Amino acid sequence: MKRIITALVLIPVVVWVVLAAPAWTLLLLMAAVGLIAFHEFDTIAGAQGVAKSGWFGLAAGLIFLFTPEPAWVTLVILALAFMAIELRQADLSKAMTGAATALLGVVYIFGAWRCALALKEINPHWLMIALLVSWAGDTAALYVGRTFGRNKLAPRVSPSKTWEGTIGSVIGGVVAAGLYAHYLIPSAPIWLVLVVAAAGNIAGQLGDLCESAFKRGAGMKDSGTTLPGHGGWLDRIDSSLFSIPVVYALLRVLI
Repeated sequence: MKRIITALVLIPVVVWVVLAAPAWTLLLLMAAVGLIAFHEFDTIAGAQGVAKSGWFGLAAGLIFLFTPEPAWVTLVILALAFMAIELRQADLSKAMTGAATALLGVVYIFGAWRCALALKEINPHWLMIALLVSWAGDTAALYVGRTFGRNKLAPRVSPSKTWEGTIGSVIGGVVAAGLYAHYLIPSAPIWLVLVVAAAGNIAGQLGDLCESAFKRGAGMKDSGTTLPGHGGWLDRIDSSLFSIPVVYALLRVLI
Protein backbone atom coordinates (compact mmCIF):
# COMPACT_ATOMS: atom_id res chain seq x y z
CA MET A 1 0.00 0.00 0.00
CA LYS A 2 2.85 2.42 0.82
CA ARG A 3 4.33 1.77 -2.61
CA ILE A 4 1.03 2.60 -4.33
CA ILE A 5 0.45 5.76 -2.29
CA THR A 6 3.97 7.01 -2.98
CA ALA A 7 3.51 6.41 -6.72
CA LEU A 8 0.13 8.17 -6.73
CA VAL A 9 1.78 11.22 -5.19
CA LEU A 10 4.94 11.28 -7.31
CA ILE A 11 3.61 10.47 -10.78
CA PRO A 12 1.18 13.44 -11.10
CA VAL A 13 3.94 15.78 -9.89
CA VAL A 14 6.39 14.46 -12.49
CA VAL A 15 3.78 14.65 -15.27
CA TRP A 16 2.99 18.26 -14.37
CA VAL A 17 6.66 19.22 -14.19
CA VAL A 18 7.46 17.64 -17.57
CA LEU A 19 4.40 18.83 -19.49
CA ALA A 20 3.06 21.98 -17.88
CA ALA A 21 5.44 23.59 -15.39
CA PRO A 22 8.03 26.28 -16.21
CA ALA A 23 11.30 24.90 -17.60
CA TRP A 24 13.26 25.82 -14.46
CA THR A 25 10.97 23.55 -12.41
CA LEU A 26 12.19 20.42 -14.20
CA LEU A 27 15.80 21.52 -13.81
CA LEU A 28 15.31 22.17 -10.10
CA LEU A 29 13.58 18.82 -9.59
CA MET A 30 16.34 16.94 -11.42
CA ALA A 31 19.02 18.73 -9.42
CA ALA A 32 17.35 17.84 -6.11
CA VAL A 33 16.62 14.21 -7.00
CA GLY A 34 20.04 13.85 -8.61
CA LEU A 35 21.80 15.00 -5.45
CA ILE A 36 19.88 12.54 -3.29
CA ALA A 37 20.44 9.70 -5.76
CA PHE A 38 24.15 10.47 -6.01
CA HIS A 39 24.45 10.46 -2.22
CA GLU A 40 22.81 7.02 -2.20
CA PHE A 41 25.14 5.84 -4.97
CA ASP A 42 28.08 7.15 -2.97
CA THR A 43 26.82 5.26 0.08
CA ILE A 44 26.59 2.03 -1.91
CA ALA A 45 30.17 2.59 -3.13
CA GLY A 46 31.34 3.20 0.43
CA ALA A 47 29.70 -0.03 1.58
CA GLN A 48 31.81 -1.85 -1.03
CA GLY A 49 35.00 -0.35 0.36
CA VAL A 50 35.36 2.35 -2.31
CA ALA A 51 36.40 5.81 -1.12
CA LYS A 52 33.31 8.05 -1.07
CA SER A 53 33.48 11.31 -3.03
CA GLY A 54 31.22 13.16 -0.60
CA TRP A 55 30.57 16.86 -1.12
CA PHE A 56 32.94 17.09 -4.08
CA GLY A 57 30.98 14.41 -5.91
CA LEU A 58 27.71 16.23 -5.26
CA ALA A 59 29.17 19.51 -6.50
CA ALA A 60 30.60 17.78 -9.58
CA GLY A 61 27.16 16.40 -10.40
CA LEU A 62 25.59 19.86 -10.31
CA ILE A 63 28.43 21.30 -12.39
CA PHE A 64 27.90 18.64 -15.05
CA LEU A 65 24.12 19.16 -15.02
CA PHE A 66 24.27 22.93 -15.39
CA THR A 67 27.34 23.32 -17.61
CA PRO A 68 26.65 24.58 -21.17
CA GLU A 69 27.65 22.64 -24.24
CA PRO A 70 30.06 21.15 -25.09
CA ALA A 71 29.54 19.15 -21.92
CA TRP A 72 32.31 16.67 -22.72
CA VAL A 73 34.91 19.33 -21.89
CA THR A 74 33.48 19.67 -18.39
CA LEU A 75 33.43 15.90 -18.05
CA VAL A 76 37.13 15.67 -18.88
CA ILE A 77 37.95 18.39 -16.33
CA LEU A 78 35.87 16.60 -13.70
CA ALA A 79 37.70 13.33 -14.40
CA LEU A 80 41.02 15.08 -13.85
CA ALA A 81 39.71 16.73 -10.71
CA PHE A 82 38.51 13.41 -9.27
CA MET A 83 41.94 11.92 -9.93
CA ALA A 84 43.63 14.86 -8.19
CA ILE A 85 41.27 14.70 -5.21
CA GLU A 86 42.12 11.03 -4.69
CA LEU A 87 45.74 11.99 -3.97
CA ARG A 88 44.55 12.65 -0.42
CA GLN A 89 43.95 8.94 0.16
CA ALA A 90 46.05 7.38 2.91
CA ASP A 91 45.63 4.05 1.10
CA LEU A 92 46.62 4.79 -2.49
CA SER A 93 45.30 1.41 -3.63
CA LYS A 94 41.84 3.03 -3.36
CA ALA A 95 42.69 6.12 -5.41
CA MET A 96 41.90 4.75 -8.87
CA THR A 97 38.66 3.03 -7.88
CA GLY A 98 37.54 6.09 -5.94
CA ALA A 99 38.04 8.45 -8.87
CA ALA A 100 36.50 6.05 -11.39
CA THR A 101 33.46 5.31 -9.23
CA ALA A 102 32.78 8.99 -8.55
CA LEU A 103 32.97 9.81 -12.26
CA LEU A 104 30.68 6.87 -13.03
CA GLY A 105 28.12 8.21 -10.56
CA VAL A 106 28.17 11.67 -12.12
CA VAL A 107 27.72 10.33 -15.67
CA TYR A 108 25.19 7.68 -14.61
CA ILE A 109 22.86 10.09 -12.82
CA PHE A 110 23.47 13.61 -14.06
CA GLY A 111 24.34 12.49 -17.58
CA ALA A 112 20.93 10.84 -17.82
CA TRP A 113 19.34 14.07 -16.61
CA ARG A 114 21.12 16.01 -19.35
CA CYS A 115 19.59 13.56 -21.84
CA ALA A 116 16.20 14.22 -20.26
CA LEU A 117 16.58 17.96 -20.84
CA ALA A 118 17.64 17.35 -24.45
CA LEU A 119 14.72 14.95 -24.94
CA LYS A 120 12.27 17.55 -23.67
CA GLU A 121 13.64 20.01 -26.22
CA ILE A 122 12.73 17.55 -28.97
CA ASN A 123 9.23 17.10 -27.53
CA PRO A 124 8.12 16.88 -23.86
CA HIS A 125 5.89 13.96 -24.80
CA TRP A 126 8.93 11.91 -25.84
CA LEU A 127 10.36 12.46 -22.37
CA MET A 128 7.08 11.22 -20.93
CA ILE A 129 7.32 8.11 -23.10
CA ALA A 130 10.87 7.48 -21.85
CA LEU A 131 9.45 7.53 -18.31
CA LEU A 132 6.21 5.73 -19.15
CA VAL A 133 7.85 2.65 -20.65
CA SER A 134 9.45 1.95 -17.27
CA TRP A 135 6.42 2.88 -15.15
CA ALA A 136 4.00 0.75 -17.18
CA GLY A 137 6.60 -1.98 -17.61
CA ASP A 138 7.21 -2.25 -13.87
CA THR A 139 3.48 -2.64 -13.22
CA ALA A 140 3.06 -5.23 -15.98
CA ALA A 141 6.13 -7.16 -14.80
CA LEU A 142 4.79 -7.28 -11.24
CA TYR A 143 1.44 -8.83 -12.16
CA VAL A 144 2.64 -11.03 -15.02
CA GLY A 145 5.57 -12.27 -12.93
CA ARG A 146 3.34 -13.10 -9.97
CA THR A 147 0.83 -14.92 -12.15
CA PHE A 148 2.97 -16.68 -14.73
CA GLY A 149 6.54 -16.34 -13.50
CA ARG A 150 8.43 -19.65 -13.51
CA ASN A 151 11.87 -19.09 -15.05
CA LYS A 152 14.33 -16.92 -13.11
CA LEU A 153 15.90 -14.06 -15.07
CA ALA A 154 18.97 -13.27 -12.98
CA PRO A 155 18.79 -15.18 -9.68
CA ARG A 156 22.18 -13.96 -8.42
CA VAL A 157 21.20 -10.33 -8.91
CA SER A 158 17.44 -10.21 -8.36
CA PRO A 159 15.91 -13.56 -7.35
CA SER A 160 12.30 -12.40 -7.74
CA LYS A 161 12.55 -11.40 -11.41
CA THR A 162 11.45 -13.87 -14.07
CA TRP A 163 11.64 -14.08 -17.85
CA GLU A 164 7.85 -14.08 -17.96
CA GLY A 165 7.75 -10.83 -16.00
CA THR A 166 10.42 -9.36 -18.26
CA ILE A 167 8.41 -10.14 -21.39
CA GLY A 168 5.29 -8.76 -19.72
CA SER A 169 7.20 -5.58 -18.94
CA VAL A 170 8.23 -5.08 -22.57
CA ILE A 171 4.67 -5.66 -23.79
CA GLY A 172 3.20 -3.38 -21.13
CA GLY A 173 5.70 -0.61 -21.89
CA VAL A 174 5.16 -0.83 -25.65
CA VAL A 175 1.35 -0.84 -25.35
CA ALA A 176 1.36 2.13 -22.98
CA ALA A 177 3.75 4.10 -25.21
CA GLY A 178 1.72 3.24 -28.31
CA LEU A 179 -1.50 4.50 -26.77
CA TYR A 180 0.18 7.62 -25.42
CA ALA A 181 1.79 8.47 -28.76
CA HIS A 182 -1.43 7.79 -30.68
CA TYR A 183 -3.20 10.59 -28.85
CA LEU A 184 -0.38 12.99 -27.94
CA ILE A 185 2.26 12.52 -30.68
CA PRO A 186 0.01 11.56 -33.63
CA SER A 187 2.66 12.63 -36.17
CA ALA A 188 5.12 10.01 -34.91
CA PRO A 189 5.28 6.88 -37.12
CA ILE A 190 4.01 3.84 -35.24
CA TRP A 191 7.13 1.83 -36.07
CA LEU A 192 9.28 4.52 -34.46
CA VAL A 193 7.17 4.55 -31.30
CA LEU A 194 7.28 0.76 -30.99
CA VAL A 195 11.04 0.53 -31.56
CA VAL A 196 11.81 3.35 -29.14
CA ALA A 197 9.42 1.99 -26.51
CA ALA A 198 10.77 -1.56 -26.67
CA ALA A 199 14.39 -0.39 -26.52
CA GLY A 200 13.64 2.04 -23.70
CA ASN A 201 11.86 -0.60 -21.66
CA ILE A 202 14.62 -3.17 -22.11
CA ALA A 203 17.21 -0.55 -21.17
CA GLY A 204 15.17 0.34 -18.09
CA GLN A 205 15.01 -3.28 -16.97
CA LEU A 206 18.77 -3.55 -17.43
CA GLY A 207 19.18 -0.40 -15.34
CA ASP A 208 17.16 -1.93 -12.54
CA LEU A 209 19.34 -5.05 -12.63
CA CYS A 210 22.56 -3.02 -12.60
CA GLU A 211 21.50 -1.06 -9.53
CA SER A 212 20.41 -4.31 -7.85
CA ALA A 213 23.85 -5.77 -8.55
CA PHE A 214 25.53 -2.74 -6.96
CA LYS A 215 23.33 -3.03 -3.87
CA ARG A 216 23.81 -6.77 -3.59
CA GLY A 217 27.56 -6.30 -3.83
CA ALA A 218 27.30 -3.82 -0.97
CA GLY A 219 25.05 -6.08 1.10
CA MET A 220 22.19 -3.55 0.91
CA LYS A 221 18.50 -4.19 0.22
CA ASP A 222 17.60 -0.59 -0.70
CA SER A 223 19.62 2.47 -1.67
CA GLY A 224 17.84 4.52 1.00
CA THR A 225 14.74 4.85 3.16
CA THR A 226 13.24 8.19 2.09
CA LEU A 227 10.51 6.82 -0.21
CA PRO A 228 7.96 4.64 1.60
CA GLY A 229 7.48 1.34 -0.21
CA HIS A 230 10.24 2.09 -2.74
CA GLY A 231 13.38 2.41 -0.62
CA GLY A 232 15.56 5.26 -1.88
CA TRP A 233 15.35 7.68 -4.76
CA LEU A 234 17.95 5.75 -6.72
CA ASP A 235 15.71 2.68 -6.40
CA ARG A 236 12.87 4.70 -7.90
CA ILE A 237 14.76 6.21 -10.85
CA ASP A 238 17.22 3.43 -11.71
CA SER A 239 15.17 2.30 -14.72
CA SER A 240 14.67 5.82 -16.04
CA LEU A 241 18.40 6.55 -15.79
CA PHE A 242 18.86 3.88 -18.49
CA SER A 243 15.69 4.35 -20.54
CA ILE A 244 16.02 8.13 -21.01
CA PRO A 245 19.47 8.12 -22.69
CA VAL A 246 18.50 5.18 -24.92
CA VAL A 247 15.27 6.85 -26.06
CA TYR A 248 17.12 10.10 -26.72
CA ALA A 249 19.91 8.38 -28.65
CA LEU A 250 17.45 6.45 -30.83
CA LEU A 251 15.46 9.57 -31.65
CA ARG A 252 18.63 11.41 -32.61
CA VAL A 253 19.52 8.56 -34.96
CA LEU A 254 16.09 7.76 -36.37
CA ILE A 255 14.51 11.19 -36.90
